[in-house]
Amino acid sequence: MSTFRKEHDFLGEKDIPNEVYYGIQTLRALENFNITGIPISKEPLLIQAFGYVKKAAAMANKECGVLAPNIADAICQASDKLILGEYIDQFVTDMIQGGAGTSVNMNVNEVIANIGLELLGHKKGDYDYLHPNNHVNFSQSTNDAYPTAFRLALYIKIGIFIEALNKLQLAFAQKAEEFKDVLKMGRTQLQDAVPMTLGAEFHGFSTTIKEDILRLEEARLLICEINMGATAIGTSINAPEGYPEIVTKHLRDITGIPVVLAEDLIEATCDTGAYVQISGVLKRCAVKISKICNDLRLLSSGPRAGLNEINLPRLQPGSSIMPGKVNPVIPEVVNQTAYYVIGSDITITMAAEAGQLQLNVMEPVIAFSLFTSLAYITNACHTLTDKCIVGITANEEICKNMVMNSIGIVTSLNPILGYETVSSIAKEALLTGKSVHQITVQERGLIAQSKWDEVFSIENLLHPKFISN
Repeated sequence: MSTFRKEHDFLGEKDIPNEVYYGIQTLRALENFNITGIPISKEPLLIQAFGYVKKAAAMANKECGVLAPNIADAICQASDKLILGEYIDQFVTDMIQGGAGTSVNMNVNEVIANIGLELLGHKKGDYDYLHPNNHVNFSQSTNDAYPTAFRLALYIKIGIFIEALNKLQLAFAQKAEEFKDVLKMGRTQLQDAVPMTLGAEFHGFSTTIKEDILRLEEARLLICEINMGATAIGTSINAPEGYPEIVTKHLRDITGIPVVLAEDLIEATCDTGAYVQISGVLKRCAVKISKICNDLRLLSSGPRAGLNEINLPRLQPGSSIMPGKVNPVIPEVVNQTAYYVIGSDITITMAAEAGQLQLNVMEPVIAFSLFTSLAYITNACHTLTDKCIVGITANEEICKNMVMNSIGIVTSLNPILGYETVSSIAKEALLTGKSVHQITVQERGLIAQSKWDEVFSIENLLHPKFISN
């Protein structure tokens, strides 16, 4: 049976179960915000990041001589436990909440305070010795602690996503090499265009992913600018002189993340433009990966009544009524994940725009949206790589036959016969169903068989060069 301790804030008193490490303000948040049903403990990187923030703050306060060494050391030791992933079940506030993240910050402050109290030989709730606000939150406000922790966690999460993209890019590059000699028909507007190789197509997929990795790395640098020491609105009220620079240095040293102090702390406290930029790059990645998945579904369509140029891994039956049907389920699920990321970008955009005066209170939904989008798109990339890309095979003969029977190959005759003549050949082929070879060589005698063989040799089609009379 639970026993309780009494805690108070300026609104009154509440009974807090003795076994928990959070306090009255966390309990109020638990009662008030039942929105997503997802507690902040589901984002352990955010809790770890808060551990870094509170440790760096305690170290800076100790260095500035405004916090007793034994108190600062207890806060550092308690913060280290958060960094290691301990006490994760004590972080119970909902990911989306009012108050600009105050409930999250106080959840952290209260847990660290009560861990620290036990380390000092006191009972949980004996805040005369170590107080959540007076000590753990010293020289801070939610308005600098929350966004700084958010940015640290976001930096790490983006790094995890980049690793997934690197893996996906490598898988496409390996397929590009595997398919480098597979001749196929290129298409524009879903119509036959000119010959190419399947390897070149997959190389294009690899290149587009590589470009997105570069854009992510650029955008990631934006969130290295932090506003620690800004306190409430950027004036550094209640922080000792030199504290912002000192706490930033400690944070950089203990995390290894290249954080820098914002030049204008008032601007940095109310501006969320970096999140909009990050979200935009995530949307770009999602759009391009989804487009690739569209291509994979088209290229594997059929198998008898579609393109059937490639085979995707056969993972599960595709119908409850049609025997033998196998669906492109992995590209389909990645498509849907991309739609979620694209939708989240709208949420982030609106939340960033909703900031008023010296603070944007909508940062919790920005954090929730970015964390969720990153988690989903990272999982989608691993799924696409492991369950689809690495297992793709080519139907080489089907690809080649499509080229040789295509009207699109007439483009290769332009330098020899001229556009007008070639256009008439294409028109006749379309109307009669005859092959380009039959019309050009056999019926009209426009070029010799030897010239045809030169133009449409596998070597020339794989590696096109200018051929004229």
